[in-house]
Amino acid sequence: MAERGQPLLILGSGSRTRRGMLEAAGVTFTTVPAELDEAAFRTGLADAQPEASGAVIAEALARAKAEAVSRKHPDAIVIGADQILTLGTDVLEKAPTVEKAREQLLRLRGRVHELHSAVAIAVGGEAKWANVDTATLAMRRFSLAFLDRYLATAGSAVCDSVGCYQLEGLGVQLFEEIDGDYFTILGMPLLPLLEELRLREL
Repeated sequence: MAERGQPLLILGSGSRTRRGMLEAAGVTFTTVPAELDEAAFRTGLADAQPEASGAVIAEALARAKAEAVSRKHPDAIVIGADQILTLGTDVLEKAPTVEKAREQLLRLRGRVHELHSAVAIAVGGEAKWANVDTATLAMRRFSLAFLDRYLATAGSAVCDSVGCYQLEGLGVQLFEEIDGDYFTILGMPLLPLLEELRLREL
């Protein structure tokens, strides 16, 4: 909970990884996952901005999630976050099953993709600040045998992230080159967020 005299800080996300990042950084907060129909929101955004980049989509979602929670907790400072994976002009989503994750990893194999991570802060139902960052990742041409071993070891956890991997674990074995901030790859630009929280004396 917040210290006496300080506003409540809420992470509007159910992500274990994002929660772990803030906890490891010593931030005091509570968690209230945002109730947002992401599919409907993306459809509306695509209709309004058909050429929207992955970074634009990620920031719009982060703002929307922060605002959704902030409307229910108007006196709190609410953090919203989102991550979008783009492969060329295509936007990829989380795989619903391990078999779909296998198909997605085969699609990414030997190619370069981008992760766009955004974070936003909302107060009183309105986003007041946002930051978005992009990392570029080159996946190596791993063998089918390696892919089978990877999926057998990682299990259903591959469905928790949009790229079907956790870079902080076995998923790092999938890559030959990475260019970008580590926290951005995990799912949230942590350093800019911490700076903003310090400015707000949190």
